[in-house]
Amino acid sequence: MTIEAHIETLEKKHGALEAELHTAMLSPSTGDTVIAELKRQKLKIKDEIERLRINTQH
Repeated sequence: MTIEAHIETLEKKHGALEAELHTAMLSPSTGDTVIAELKRQKLKIKDEIERLRINTQH
């Protein structure tokens, strides 16, 4: 898998997590720990995308 393809896959995962987070935040029964975990996962993926983009520029 090329780095570009890997970035694209990560971006899709990030988008899916964004949708899941949005749904979770609209549901009053969703606990704060679930929302926090989704946010952590999104941030981890975003950081990985940025790291890959920086490495491909050098």
